[in-house]
Amino acid sequence: MSLKTGGGLAQSGTIARAMRPEVIVIAMSPSKRHVTKPVCEITYALRAANIDVSVLVLNKGGGGAPDSPSAGAPGANVCFLEEEEVLEINKHKLAILHLGSIKEHVVYKARFFLRYIAIPTVVVCQAPVDFEDFAKRGIKTRVVRPPVGKEESLGEIYDVVTGVIRGISVAHHKIDEITSKVKEALIYVKGATRNA
Repeated sequence: MSLKTGGGLAQSGTIARAMRPEVIVIAMSPSKRHVTKPVCEITYALRAANIDVSVLVLNKGGGGAPDSPSAGAPGANVCFLEEEEVLEINKHKLAILHLGSIKEHVVYKARFFLRYIAIPTVVVCQAPVDFEDFAKRGIKTRVVRPPVGKEESLGEIYDVVTGVIRGISVAHHKIDEITSKVKEALIYVKGATRNA
């Protein structure tokens, strides 16, 4: 299924493109477990802060990572990234990856996505995770690197915002934290581009 431009409600496989490809917020496919409310509120706040934001709702974003320990469980859904989605994401300078509430799922899904996402990423989730949790699974982060020879990600996690609960309004202090970290990440990315 190719990407469609989103109109009203966010649906799987849709994208709302910003005028300039600066930041892209990646939402899992909408379902009872993967509601889009936090993504909408985050996007609105970033746009209010004059940041150009695109939103991509993945076609098959629900479920665990294909290589997670829970992937082989009977009836378990497995997430997937399509080539068109990867190309769209990597046109931007920064990605925001909205994940869930189970620490193991968050880490394995981040690793799966960052094998294809080549740009710095801010992970927003409910689970209490930190840079070390990601680095232990081979994910490059700005703060902690995986052991030599154990890197399993193309992209890197620039920052992490935890405590954002799916299905309810995002607390004001969390919106402020996300906005602040995204602004900081954009300064970092633009500086790295100039120095390259």
